[in-house]
Amino acid sequence: MDLFDDLPEPTQTSVAPPAQDEEDRRFKRRRDDEEEEEEEEDEIKKVCREGLPRLRGYAAARRGEREEMQDAHVLMPDMSSCLSSLPGHVSRVSYFAVFDGHGGARASRFAAENLHLNLAKKFPSGDAENLDKLLKKCLLDTFRQTDEDFLKKASSQKPAWKDGSTATCILVVDDTVYSANLGDSRAVLCRTEAAADGQRKSVTLALSKEHNPTIYEERMRIQRAGGTVRFILLACDGLFKVFSADEAVKFVLSVLQQETSVEQKDELTEEELRFEAACQQLASEAVRRGCADNVTVILVSVCH
Repeated sequence: MDLFDDLPEPTQTSVAPPAQDEEDRRFKRRRDDEEEEEEEEDEIKKVCREGLPRLRGYAAARRGEREEMQDAHVLMPDMSSCLSSLPGHVSRVSYFAVFDGHGGARASRFAAENLHLNLAKKFPSGDAENLDKLLKKCLLDTFRQTDEDFLKKASSQKPAWKDGSTATCILVVDDTVYSANLGDSRAVLCRTEAAADGQRKSVTLALSKEHNPTIYEERMRIQRAGGTVRFILLACDGLFKVFSADEAVKFVLSVLQQETSVEQKDELTEEELRFEAACQQLASEAVRRGCADNVTVILVSVCH
């Protein structure tokens, strides 16, 4: 005889869930809340990215009459791959640099290979307060560290290396430009402003401490004047031996504004092709003008 034959049929009654089931539900709610927060944060970053100007770098290098090319350069429109994390709501970090070697190419190559890596190690992370101040200190510490590292390596060689190098770089954090340099290579910025006659004119700005668009007062003055950046030019002194900063900017503008058609290349827009042509032609023109030094030019387009 079955022991359960005389038992009534089970009825639908509500039974309190085990404690584990309740805990599972709490965990699911927490997980859903976290996913919603992550989606919201991603949306914020996406909005920030879409509102930023697009940067693209172009480079040209000529040996001139020197026996070897002692210049080096780095183009990193997106430096995020080198950084462990980005601070706060920063969504884009870019880095461009020119190094003019002298006494050999080892110092310039060392700087090109290591300066941005040292920068990445020292870069602020997390919800960093006073990010502007921290970034300026980061650049100073990075230059010092790279210099010390090279001197240590150079002095350990037999015979010791006597190479040296300039260093000029720009670091773009979202829509803020930081410029740092040692030596006689330069960084200049071209922007357009509204003239009295209603037309727009180009203005050449040296990225120096006194006239740096990362300074709040200068940035506000540019905006009040209706100004916009068009591009940034970095070059070693080989270019500026035969070009003034203003002449170099006007030369680039003349190429960009030419109405002649440009040869199409895969995955490049007509505007990108014109910037590439302007960069190459500027370096070639420096050699044509009689510059016997190495010439390296970087042109960074800023598309709003």
